[in-house]
Amino acid sequence: MSIADLVSLNLGSPVVLAFLLGVGAALLKSDLRFPEQVTSLLSTYLLFAIGLKGGMRLRESSLSELAWPVLVTLILGVATPIVAFLVARSFLRLDTINAAAIAAHYGSVSAVTFTAAESFTRAADTLAEGYLPALVAVLEVPGIVIALVLASRASHGRSMSSAIHEVLTGKSVVLLLGGIVIGTIANEQALTKVEPFFIGLFQGLLCLFLLDLGTLAGQRFNSIRRAGVRLLVFATALPVVFGVAGVLLASLAGMSEGGATVLAAMAASASYIAAPAAVRVGLPEADIGVSLGAALGVTFPFNLIIGIPLYGEIAALIA
Repeated sequence: MSIADLVSLNLGSPVVLAFLLGVGAALLKSDLRFPEQVTSLLSTYLLFAIGLKGGMRLRESSLSELAWPVLVTLILGVATPIVAFLVARSFLRLDTINAAAIAAHYGSVSAVTFTAAESFTRAADTLAEGYLPALVAVLEVPGIVIALVLASRASHGRSMSSAIHEVLTGKSVVLLLGGIVIGTIANEQALTKVEPFFIGLFQGLLCLFLLDLGTLAGQRFNSIRRAGVRLLVFATALPVVFGVAGVLLASLAGMSEGGATVLAAMAASASYIAAPAAVRVGLPEADIGVSLGAALGVTFPFNLIIGIPLYGEIAALIA
């Protein structure tokens, strides 16, 4: 497939179109917005379902098959927050605290971006791995912890342990890891009874979640515009760098073309669920609007529309 074909395949996806509908609704000042309780329920469902599916696939994977993908994912988990921090300090000229907040967001992972990339590669018939949700859990935590450590020199007596505890016990990590454990150890016959809900309905509920995220992203466009061109460049160029690194490391780990595309999208993504919660606790004086606005208002739609097909094309060229 050419990159034009990949972009066309991605833009024709219902999840991408639902996101664009949400953005358009926000720009048109529509009152389309889900209640907070509905959004929370959808995110809970998606995170647990991702973990559950990953656990079910882990049954079929050997430790030797997982070793190299887990290792390269850990490398990305350590490298991306450090690079994001240094670039935020030098290019965006942010202070230590706000650069660390940016690093926490860009060093962690967006589970929804992962899901969109997984759906894309399955549609393109290039994905061979079933254990990828486990890598989401591996990538979720290190970036946030490293960002908090980088900020510790300006912490003025703040308790780092409480912030790290927030990361490890936060909803995203608990649901992902809990779902993986349940999917791995639960009775296989009993799991088939919940498959219609957690697998059959997954894409439909993902569309609703992305519709809501689209309205939220559209509402943040003004704040992004006020932040200036440098933030726009940061929020689009850095994901491409991380995505290329993800493809290269995934290829070295022996992952398939689709697997490399998904890992690249994970590395290129920015967290807007786990990271903001941890930053509020660990870095309360940070301007959360800058980091969350860049992650959700720029990087997320960029990856959803352009980034994922781009990483797919790079993975195909390397393969």
